[in-house]
Amino acid sequence: MSDALSYRPKPGEIPTEPGVYRFRDASRRVLYVGKAKNLRARLSNYFAPLSSLHERTRRMVTTATSVEWTTVGTEIEALQLEWTWINEFDPPFNVQFKDDKSYPYLAVTLADEAPRALVTRTTGIKGARYYGPYPKVWAVHETIDLMLKAFPIRTCNNANYKRAMQSGKPCFAGQIGRCFGPCSGKVGIEEHRKSVNEFVSFLGSQDRKLINSLTGQMKEAALAQDYETAARRRDQVKALNAVLEKSAVVLRDNVDIDLFAIEQDELAAAVQLFIVRGGRIRGVRGWVVDKELDLSISELIDSIMQTAYTGDAVPPREIVLPELPDDADALEGWLGEIAHRKVRLVAAQRGEKAALLVTATQNAKQALMLYKTRRSSDFVARSKALEDLQEALGMDSAPLRMECYDVSHLGGTNIVASMVVFEDGLPRKDEYRRFGVPESTDDTDSLYRVLTRRLVYLVPDDATPEALPTGGVITVDPTADRPAADLMVTVESVPGAPADTADSSDAAEVSAKRKKFRYQPNLLIVDGGQPQVAAAARALRESGVEGITLCGIAKRLEEIWLPDSDYPVILPRNSDALFLIQRIRDEAHRFAITHQRARRKRDINTILGEIPGLGPSRIKVLLAHFGSVARLREASVDSIAEIRGIGPALAEGIYRHLRA
Repeated sequence: MSDALSYRPKPGEIPTEPGVYRFRDASRRVLYVGKAKNLRARLSNYFAPLSSLHERTRRMVTTATSVEWTTVGTEIEALQLEWTWINEFDPPFNVQFKDDKSYPYLAVTLADEAPRALVTRTTGIKGARYYGPYPKVWAVHETIDLMLKAFPIRTCNNANYKRAMQSGKPCFAGQIGRCFGPCSGKVGIEEHRKSVNEFVSFLGSQDRKLINSLTGQMKEAALAQDYETAARRRDQVKALNAVLEKSAVVLRDNVDIDLFAIEQDELAAAVQLFIVRGGRIRGVRGWVVDKELDLSISELIDSIMQTAYTGDAVPPREIVLPELPDDADALEGWLGEIAHRKVRLVAAQRGEKAALLVTATQNAKQALMLYKTRRSSDFVARSKALEDLQEALGMDSAPLRMECYDVSHLGGTNIVASMVVFEDGLPRKDEYRRFGVPESTDDTDSLYRVLTRRLVYLVPDDATPEALPTGGVITVDPTADRPAADLMVTVESVPGAPADTADSSDAAEVSAKRKKFRYQPNLLIVDGGQPQVAAAARALRESGVEGITLCGIAKRLEEIWLPDSDYPVILPRNSDALFLIQRIRDEAHRFAITHQRARRKRDINTILGEIPGLGPSRIKVLLAHFGSVARLREASVDSIAEIRGIGPALAEGIYRHLRA
């Protein structure tokens, strides 16, 4: 028996987030449902050598023909979704637990004189409001404990409550700090009812307005030096934030919705449909739409609705979308005709549906990334893309090696550039390069200078000294914690040095570093339109290097610009050629902006780290308070001295150092 399973995903395709996975057979029947804290780590166990697997596991993975997964936010959500789907699909390879208990709920007995919060498995308590269901009883108790920190209400049973109210002595739960009702002797009935109303209001809406209000009260109390009140408000905020991090997967029992999440770029959109019936996710459907460039969100949603509700599919009474389309009324009418009843479109903005939308959007992002990865790894598609690029750009041969450049900066400071390399349509990350640009007037100037540096390594050995940038020497900044592939190559200006001062040591240095730029690209791509292409063409022309085709890709319309051309080259929207050139452009942008952010963070820490007495902890506190070095530089000595851990002497030192 072969150890290779034909449907095994590539390791990079599986996300590392928590989630639930499903193995299916050839007839699409669900064979097994499982949960994982880390999907990639868990699924890799199933694709170990078959001889090392347990007999039952080996039989399951060989019977299956596909595996799919759904990411969620937390392990709690994964547990809930796994339990829901085990009951929904009854997979034969899952262990079947028989239990005469139903799901536990959190109930608030609003009909009582002093409502109480309790854990129950029945839903027949008159006048009670229910929240849940929860996957395990400990999850209900944990939620109650957190909520009681924010809204202290009664938890003792009715017998203890009556006895305490008649005797005037606190109930036993109140004596040990577990009950906060009128029976505890700490609050009156009206004050307690107010806390109950806040309790149920927050659990029902999960609105962050209350958290923001409590945060404001905490700050006001701290300013007034009322630290006991500030501490109580702080604990309430922590408790409510913890409650908000609870499940987004199980909703109320009466919720029947279809929820759509959309993640898109210029060429494609990934759609995730969560089918919720009776408060449970009963199914997940996902697909990718190749869309036109000018497709509006309204047109995209129209297309998605037509795809989702064609055939026997009947829309529910409510459909949740990321945002409402312009023709929402007309779309509701069309869906109502299909369902033979009223259908409502809503945009999730807050509460449990918005939380579920976040989970669905995570899956849409993963699906779009997976679609791009698989499309890029397809040999036939890559070959077709390279052939189409050769024809569209008028090249003599296919661009088997492509280099793309992008410039990133923050308001004209921390200017960096990136060079990414694709060979045979796939990235060569070991040959990526980062460049630092000390000073520049604009992006075109930065691009010209970076390409001048790079192209000097392609000049023949006997022409290298003359090809050096005028008045400059080439240096390498070897950062100790980076691999050799990430060494930052820079050109440092030497004032007053003529062009002919490059001696044999310069030539030897260039020759040694030529190995890092050992191959000449067939196609050189810059991120931008006509101005950027013109700057790159000037650098290419001045270098004397021949045999390289140059183009630029303008992001707004995804059009390809060639040097000295008045009109762009328009590639078909769904062509593999445009997909490939867009991917290399996006990779260059990602690589540049990642380096720019890292340099900015390093520069900030370097500036502040030079101040005596200012260590990493105090630097973190200063940046958290002021937000940036620029704002810290504008602050007075007194305002700096008010920060925790910063005394007057140190504040004076910081002020003088930054003003020097």
